[in-house]
Order: sequence, then C-alpha cells, then structure tokens
Amino acid sequence: MWQKIAANPKLSPFLSQPDVVTKLQQIQQNPQNIAMAMQDQRIMQIMVGLMGLDATVATNQDELEQQKREAEENLERKRQEEQKKEEPAPVVEEETEEKKKRAASDEHKALGNASYKKRQFDDALKHYDAAWAADDTNLAVLTNKSAVLFEMEKYDECIKVCEEAVDIGRSMRADFKLIARALARIGSAYVKKDDLEQAIKFFQKSLSEHRTADTLEKLREVETLKKKKDLEAYIDPKLADEAREEGNNLFKNHDYAGSVKLYTEAVKRNPKDARNFSNRAAAYMKLMALPEAEKDCDEAIRLDENFVKAYIRKAAIQFTKREFTRCIETCNLASLKDPEGKHAAEIQQQIQKAYLANGQDNENLTPEQRYKKAMQDPEVAKIMSDPIMQQILQQMQEDPKAARDHLKNPAIAAKIQTLINAGIISTR
Repeated sequence: MWQKIAANPKLSPFLSQPDVVTKLQQIQQNPQNIAMAMQDQRIMQIMVGLMGLDATVATNQDELEQQKREAEENLERKRQEEQKKEEPAPVVEEETEEKKKRAASDEHKALGNASYKKRQFDDALKHYDAAWAADDTNLAVLTNKSAVLFEMEKYDECIKVCEEAVDIGRSMRADFKLIARALARIGSAYVKKDDLEQAIKFFQKSLSEHRTADTLEKLREVETLKKKKDLEAYIDPKLADEAREEGNNLFKNHDYAGSVKLYTEAVKRNPKDARNFSNRAAAYMKLMALPEAEKDCDEAIRLDENFVKAYIRKAAIQFTKREFTRCIETCNLASLKDPEGKHAAEIQQQIQKAYLANGQDNENLTPEQRYKKAMQDPEVAKIMSDPIMQQILQQMQEDPKAARDHLKNPAIAAKIQTLINAGIISTR
C-alpha cells in the first residue's frame, strides 16, 4: 500500500501529512476503521487511487459523495470476491454415463462368473456378452469369456476373443497384466490344438508383458514336450541303419570325425539301437575323446546289458585312461555276458594287459605309495571304508582259512578281487 501511494504523484504528497499517515495505519491494522476514515476527503482520494480509479480531488460536495459511493461499491465487490474464493465450491455428486455403463457391465460380469463356477457355460457366455454390450471398455469381460470358451474346448473361438482383447487393450492402454493373461490363454489354447510352436510364441509374448511363475512353467513344459516330439518325429530305423553303415565306411578309411557325425545321425534316427552308441564310442576313442566314448559305452550297455562288444570297448577306454582295476572288473563282466566264449580271447588279452600294466606301475612303488594310488579309485576307497570289509580283511590276515569261507560269498569275493586288482591285497 505505502509503495503504491508513494509511486502515485497525486497521492504521494499525503504521506507528508502525519494525521493522514496515522489514519492509514489504523485502517491497515483494522480494516473496519475505513468507514469512519472515509469521512476524510484525503483518505477517500487515497482509497480511490489505490483501487486504480482516477485520484482526482473532488471540487464540490456532489463529486465527493460520488467518489465515496464508488469507493464503497469497489470495497464491497472486493469483499464478495474474497469471500467467494474462501468458500469451497459445492460438490455435486453426479454419476457419469461411463460409471453407469461400467456398473451395468460389472453386474452382468458377476452373473457370468457365478455361472462359470457352476460350469453353466452357455449361461455364462450370455452374461458376458451382455456385459460387453453394456461397456465395451471392460476388458476383463473378454478374458473371462475366453476362459469359458477354453473350458468348452472351442479353442479357435477362444483365440479369437483373446486376440480381440489384446488389440482393444493396447488401444486403450489397459493394464499389462490383462494383456498378458489373454496372451497366455492363447498359448494354452494352442497347446490343446497341439500347435506347440505357436504355444511357445504366445507364452513368450505373455512373459514379455508380465512375468509370472505359472506362465513360465507352462512355457518350459511346452518346450520340453516339443523337443521330445521333434526327436520322436525324426526317428527312422531304416535311415539310422543307412547312416551307421556310412559311418562304418568312413571309420575304415580313418575318417573318424566324419564317422562320429554319421553315427550321431544314426543315434538321432534310432536312439534305442545300442550299436549306434557302441560304434560312436569306437570313433570317439580314436579321437581320444575318452569321456564321451565311455559315456556312449554306458548307454549301449543300458540299452542292451548283454552287448559284450560294448563291455570290451569300455574296458579298452579304461585301460587307456590307466584305470587298470576298473578295466579288469569290466572285462570280468564281459566274460559273464559271454557264456559261449565267443569273445573270450579278446577279453583275456585285455585282462592280461591290464594286470601287466598295473604290475609295472606298482613295481617301483612302496606299499604306502601303492595304497595311496589304489585309494584314488572311488570303488576301492568305498570298499576300504566299509567296517564289515575291514573286519573281514583283518580275519583273513590273522586266519588264512577264514579267507576260503568269505570267498564263498559272491559279493565278498567280488570286492576282494577288486582289492587284489588294485594291489591292496597281494596274492604272492
């Protein structure tokens, strides 16, 4: 106020009059004093000037009264404006048309949900259609409807409704969880249609919208199932035999890498034929891929426990790995699987090589070193840590006759033979 008065050339001279300044201070402290102060023509002129009107000094009583009325009207108008600002605008609760539509839609949706739970699917569809007709922005109605169609095994219709839900949902920027739910249901429908490739595609799309454990588990299950079906569809025993024969020709020509490739094709075409694994093991061995070779021998033996050739190849691999004790044990198993003795010479030759190599290895070792080396074999370590075997070995050491009794037990005899092969027990 003081700045405005000082800035107005018509009003600023009043600031040099003490009585005017006193009255202005009183008005500032208590606005109610303005009515009395307005009796002073100078105060009236100052008020008129502050309100942006022409601060002209009245020359007669009529002008004075006119200025007074204008000043009072302006003051009253300002008070009313301030009062309106302070009073909150009345809140009128009017239900919008959109709210009415959503309420009607939710009512039909609730009836549809109740029918769905009772497995009254036709009624549920009617309610969901009514709900969508009432409000075509209520996206949950479409996802619920798709669930009904899924249960009714109408998978194509289910997919169509879900696709509609996704398109509308994206256009209205709907909750990404609803979109993810619709995409996941499309994936489930494709699983039922046995279209696993499409199912994987839509499960992945759903997870990109919203990641849930349930959808992730479904995706993994379908991926595993698809892989299994793809392998089964690839099986053809005739083509497997052809690939194995081609592999044999490459093996004979010393193309071991090429033979591995063809034996692998034979395995894919017929994974139940032990010969495919055994032949690939032979090729792997030539390439010094010993772990892979032994794994193939184990698979061949699993498929055909009487496949003597697989035992012999496994023993050869173990010999190359300098696992002489295990080599001898595998040879003994091969002998048991060869009752007619067709491979007896080959088996005995491998056993003799293993005994000779094991003896040469142990020849320059002290008993402590020999024991330490033998204990590196997990099977030997297991036998030596068995309290019962420790007791048996103690009895055999104290009473040689007890050895004959223990050897009558096949299980004990096999373990003792393992210890002999490992050099733990000396027969000399």
